[in-house]
This record gives sequence, structure tokens and C-alpha cells, in this order.
Amino acid sequence: MSLGDDTGRTRTRLREAGGDPYGGARRNGRTSSRSLVTVVGVVVLLIAAIAFANRGGGDSDAEEGGDSPKAAATAPTGEKPVAPGAAGIPAGFAHDRQGAESAAANYAVALVSADILKPDRRAEIVREVFVADKQVSLADRFDKAYSKEFLSTIGLDENGNAAPGETYVSRTMPIGTKVTGYSDAEASIDVWCSGVFGTAGEKTTNPVTSDWFTMTLQLRWADGDWKVDSFAQKDGPAPVPGDDKASTAEEMARAVQEYGGFTYAR
Repeated sequence: MSLGDDTGRTRTRLREAGGDPYGGARRNGRTSSRSLVTVVGVVVLLIAAIAFANRGGGDSDAEEGGDSPKAAATAPTGEKPVAPGAAGIPAGFAHDRQGAESAAANYAVALVSADILKPDRRAEIVREVFVADKQVSLADRFDKAYSKEFLSTIGLDENGNAAPGETYVSRTMPIGTKVTGYSDAEASIDVWCSGVFGTAGEKTTNPVTSDWFTMTLQLRWADGDWKVDSFAQKDGPAPVPGDDKASTAEEMARAVQEYGGFTYAR
């Protein structure tokens, strides 16, 4: 859930199909000794090939001379994650492209969290995430967007709390980041995200569902750290929905309580 979102969106889950999902006949569980030897041989060769490929690949980023991995890269560059700052939001990001990407990823998590719906926590998030000269105007914008009337439409009280026995969920997971503009003073970062939001409860009319979106954050180097100057959000890119069986409200609520979040670093 984020500023300006349409809260009425739902996901349609395909009905589970019986039998083999690929339509073929069930295979015999037994395997001949010859086939087993062949399979083991192929696996050994694959492991050897992967080990050989990984042995010399550790210095590719250094050889390219950049401080940020290419878009196709999946490995981090190796910088240490930053420590939590005020309001539990990471702070103290490096003054380079990598630091800007790390800041954008962590700020995206904070801006689309359940805490942003709580007035007291929202004030802390605004102070920690945004540049000083934008805090007053953005705080007012957030307060109007997350009004008592809006919170009521998603089953929350004026303090952003769910009804007794229910748990409101809003978790964002950055999938990747892309630098679209950078200088020592400013940076523009796209953060591709997946997330879950909604209320876990037996009688809820706003069940927990998933979402895919991209946030664009305009960052500014201010007071020794990267801070948000402005941000925008658009839907997607989204994959084809899977056929996972939906969990119960109790399972979703327990997952939110038992599984902590991450600090993101490029």
C-alpha cells in the first residue's frame, strides 16, 4: 500500500487442477542402474563446470572500474550494509552510486510499510527519509492521504491499527535497483519491488494479496547522507500469477510476526 494507490485491487487465483500439471502420465518411480549412473555423471559435470566458472569471476566488477554492478548482475559488490538509524531505518549510506541504490531500496521498504499508516511512526519516517526542506509539505500530504476516512476503508482505526484479532500487513521486498541518473549531489533510482498488503483476519473484507510495482526515488546528498527529495510509483513489471495455494489468515499473521525484514545493500 502506498500514497495514491487504489485500495480496491484484488488478485484472481486460478483453481487448482488435479493430476499432473503438465498433462502427462505418472512416471514409474523406479530407475534403472544405467540411467542412474548417467544422471549422476551429468550432475558431477555440471558441478565441476560451475566451480570452474566461479573460480575466476570474483574480480569482474573491479576490472570494469565501476562502483555499481551492471543491470544484468545478480551479485552484490561486497560493501558492508549500513547500520540501523533513527526509527529503525538504515542510515549512513556511502557517497557513491552504490550507496544511492542501497538508500533507495531501504527507503522504498519504509515508504510502503504498515508503519507509514500510523501517524506517530509516519512522522518519524518522514524525518528520517526525506530532505529537511521537504518534510513539512510531505508530512501534510501523507496526513491527508492517510486520513481517518481512508484508514476506515481498509479496516484500520485512526491510529492505523487493525481490529482486535486481525493483523494489517504491508511488506515490501525490493527485487532490484537501477540508476537512471547520478551526480555527487543528486541521484535518480528505480526500485523494482514485490510486496504483500491487506488485513489478515477471518472476517476481513481486505484480505492480504500480492503486488508488483516500481518506485522512482529522486535522492539528494544532504547532511552527510542520501535523502529522498521526491518519489513516484507505477505498476509492474509483474510476472504471470502462479497457482500457489493461499494461506489462512492465521498463517499470514504469524508469518508477519515471526519473519523479520532485511537491510538492503548493493
